[in-house]
Amino acid sequence: MLWIRYRWIFVPALFIITGCGSGNETTGNNRYDRGHIAISADESFKPVIDSQVQVYEAKYPNVKLNVLYKPEADCIRDLGVDSVKMVIITRRLHPEEKQFIVDSFQLAPEQMLLAFDAIAVIVHPESGEFLFSMNDLKEILTGKFRKNLIPVFDGLKATSTVRFIVDSLLRGDSLTGKALAAKSSEEVMDYVSKNPEAVGFIGVSWIGNKDDEKQASFLTKVKLAELESTDQPGKYVQPVQANIYNRRYPIIRELVAIIKEKPRDGLAHGFRNFMTSEKGQLIFRRAYLVPAYMQFIVRPTQLRDD
Repeated sequence: MLWIRYRWIFVPALFIITGCGSGNETTGNNRYDRGHIAISADESFKPVIDSQVQVYEAKYPNVKLNVLYKPEADCIRDLGVDSVKMVIITRRLHPEEKQFIVDSFQLAPEQMLLAFDAIAVIVHPESGEFLFSMNDLKEILTGKFRKNLIPVFDGLKATSTVRFIVDSLLRGDSLTGKALAAKSSEEVMDYVSKNPEAVGFIGVSWIGNKDDEKQASFLTKVKLAELESTDQPGKYVQPVQANIYNRRYPIIRELVAIIKEKPRDGLAHGFRNFMTSEKGQLIFRRAYLVPAYMQFIVRPTQLRDD
């Protein structure tokens, strides 16, 4: 396992135009039901995107979706690769990024919201700290917390989780030099499970589905922290779907598909349309994200002693 201390230098994404890039060719015969394309997706969402791909390829046996999971900044740079027709990340493009694509490929990129996600905060099962306010998290991230807790992130580069934390929580403050980076979300969980002083930050799709055998096993090794509710000070909530939907959980982000493809019946459009269809939205829901285009019903319940 490789661990590094973070040194934070954020620069705008720079595109490099290449031909077929990494050997992931596309053909002129691509349609929604046949062909193959390359997709760059944020590593934070690998479990749910793998599920989407599995169902889509089962529906259309002549389709091959080659998904490369990378840090968010690398996914954005991949829009400069001709063969990459779609990226799946947690933000929309900046105006200068959209203009680059227009100038370079003579087409306007299409952007569509897919679902809402949350960043889960995880701690060691024996940690005495599992209730955090947003100010607590900021103090942990800046090294000012009352205990010596070490923040751990899901990547060696500027991942979406890192970017969101820096933009939304730090807001100009510097991240502590104690912060650690793992190579993947699974390694974040592994490190937290072995180190009581660690506080991990990962996408909820890696750990939120208690019905998934692998994710359930993760929850025996780490503990989901609870964050102070946005609507009830002093009340603490976990990143479950109802709290994401009602925005009670304070660290919520979007999942966005960006397409760089001319034919409207092309494979990238077909896969995007599938993910926003009822079946695709159900896959997001089962992965404990909140679907963007599917009604989400929250029913009040009450426990009763009989």
